[in-house]
Amino acid sequence: MFKALKNVFSSIKSSIAKGISDAIGSIATKEIRYDDIIKISSDLVIKLVEADVAYEVAEEIVKGVAKKIDGTRIGRFEDIENFVEKKLRETIEEILMRGKWQGDMVSMARSKKPLKIVFMGVNGVGKTTTIAKVARYLSRNGLKVLVVAGDTFRAGAQEQLAIHCSRLGIPIFRGKYGSDPGAVVFDAIKHAERSGYDAVLIDTAGRQHTDRDLMEEIKKIVRVSKPDLRVLVLDSLTGNDAVNQAREFDKYVGVDVAILTKLDANATGGSAISIIASIGKPIAFIGVGQGYDDLRSYDPEEILSKIFSTSE
Repeated sequence: MFKALKNVFSSIKSSIAKGISDAIGSIATKEIRYDDIIKISSDLVIKLVEADVAYEVAEEIVKGVAKKIDGTRIGRFEDIENFVEKKLRETIEEILMRGKWQGDMVSMARSKKPLKIVFMGVNGVGKTTTIAKVARYLSRNGLKVLVVAGDTFRAGAQEQLAIHCSRLGIPIFRGKYGSDPGAVVFDAIKHAERSGYDAVLIDTAGRQHTDRDLMEEIKKIVRVSKPDLRVLVLDSLTGNDAVNQAREFDKYVGVDVAILTKLDANATGGSAISIIASIGKPIAFIGVGQGYDDLRSYDPEEILSKIFSTSE
């Protein structure tokens, strides 16, 4: 995970350090200016783009490091690479911190019964598996969970969700295929309220963010359910497309938090950094495998340590 990105940042660190060293030359100390770093920025931006970092985010990273170094007086006998790594790390940390979520689903579910969560996302992002993982997470924290099969559109969608629920021992509320998903969700919430459930996890039909009819359908589900959380599931491998999805879903339905899937398969890591930097929404969890327990709370420090670790 993030191996390619780690290598790129190591290369960038060395490039900036060499640029500073060249600027100092044979004099004892020199005040490094913003322009000293920007002189080599185009090459550094391209290196980041080649690691799947979006161009705008790559520019932000390089300019951010340059701003942090600007005005610093450095001696030619100092450990310049270590100094640059510190500034680079600070820049990436600020970007990663944008995704930090201050909420907690377990606490929310204990204070409000039932906690209603609507899950959204385009086809193929891993939404169904993610719902199962969240159900497992809440259940392991002692909460009574009901999963609602709100996808009455795609053949096999309810059966796929039902298999996960059966394996986890978590009940599922289903409707007939072709029925109004809003009505199914309404009935499920009434059932959850009567039966004392702590959390209701509502699946919706996977939809392309450009499909207006299906977006209208999910708007209806949101109106009916009045969810406490609108969760958008995003594939961390898709980069800019995930950013576009987030913007469209937020525009038409509203998004409270995101969950990033497939980080275990994200060899470069650049697309994940781009999503975190650009979607403008906090990230509740990251998916790191296919198992039901392969769900972690989003932790900027954990990702930072992977990017800048010295081990392979």
